[in-house]
Amino acid sequence: MTDQGIDTIVLPQVECMIAVGSGKGGVGKSTVASNLAAALAALGAKTGLLDADIYGPSVGRLLGVPAGTKPDVVDGKLQPMMARGLATMSMSYLGNERTPAIWRGPMASGALQQMLTQTHWPALDVLVIDMPPGTGDIQLTLAQRVRLDGALIVTTPQDLSLLDARKGIEMFRKVEVPILGIVENMSTHICSACGHEEALFGSKGGASIASEYGVELLAELPLEMGVRESADQGVPLVQSAGQSHQAERYLALAQEVLGRLHERSEDSGFPEIEIVDD
Repeated sequence: MTDQGIDTIVLPQVECMIAVGSGKGGVGKSTVASNLAAALAALGAKTGLLDADIYGPSVGRLLGVPAGTKPDVVDGKLQPMMARGLATMSMSYLGNERTPAIWRGPMASGALQQMLTQTHWPALDVLVIDMPPGTGDIQLTLAQRVRLDGALIVTTPQDLSLLDARKGIEMFRKVEVPILGIVENMSTHICSACGHEEALFGSKGGASIASEYGVELLAELPLEMGVRESADQGVPLVQSAGQSHQAERYLALAQEVLGRLHERSEDSGFPEIEIVDD
């Protein structure tokens, strides 16, 4: 249950805030979060992306922000870094990417809250929060303190990943954050030479956990070379290869997310999002 004695952080200029979480690292959560944010923007939503992984921030690199780039400070507020059409903030902008943040839980949680509340976010339809992996202090503090409109859980089909994904679902439910759905990443591997598709990490794991918890399986995303190449280039796949089958899956995921946010919103003023062909 949400602690009634804790003040909830609300950003009036942000229509909806969603968390992208996972029970463990290595499932491609940040890649999913950055591509989801880019897909939301491609559909016409004014979108921001907060890298909440204090210890291992990666959003800056995924979006091609040059190392060493620092945000401006105006009237005591951090100005978000605009990258690939997204308003972003990350610990990687505030420190040296070669120097780890050696902080205990409360310090890291405080730093995250400062990044969220002391950034001068513009008017946004959706702020995507790339959560750190796991269910520790930072994740719990964020889930308790921030008025989240929903959470996505990223997993792979592997049994070990599914075990930890359950912990993520349980954490969000305990603090009364609605689960928008499950994203099964690395669902299959597509051979770049012949196009053969194979379930390297097992199959139907995402569908199984979605059924177990009564939530939707929103996407099954394959592991393919283009995803890694676009990440290394610092360009979301939906921008570097917008006509690809994988990009279409991210766009479909973004449509599903927007649909669920509309369903949950009691405010009829939430913008109608339409695909615009530029």
